[in-house]
Amino acid sequence: MLVVNRRIRIPLHEFKFQHARSSGPGGQNVNKVSSKVLLRWGVESTPSLPDDVRGRFFRRFSRRITRTGDLVISSQRYRGQAANREDCLEKLRAMLAEVATPPRPRKPTRPGRTARERRLKVKRVLSEKKHRRRPVRGED
Repeated sequence: MLVVNRRIRIPLHEFKFQHARSSGPGGQNVNKVSSKVLLRWGVESTPSLPDDVRGRFFRRFSRRITRTGDLVISSQRYRGQAANREDCLEKLRAMLAEVATPPRPRKPTRPGRTARERRLKVKRVLSEKKHRRRPVRGED
């Protein structure tokens, strides 16, 4: 079971793991061992995810979800399948932890008196500088 917090617990039977040959260095071993792990998880159809968390997950990670509603995570960091499988689960745990708590609503604020005065002073200084650049008109 993948435990994110006390509210989000996902049984391992919901995940589908696929194995493939890993890319990169590794000598002869890379050509004969399938150590890369692909994790597929049906985010859209899982009963283990609360609806509010599912909505935030879709908004945050929509680019990583397929048209069928599956999330695909891959790992080829380690040389063994078991370590890469744990790495996939850890990546998913981190993604879920990121969206588990709702964001705090923004409290609208207004600029203070000193900030307004500072802004007006800067405007006045720049205006005077531009005014001094103008040509002087002769009095007739």
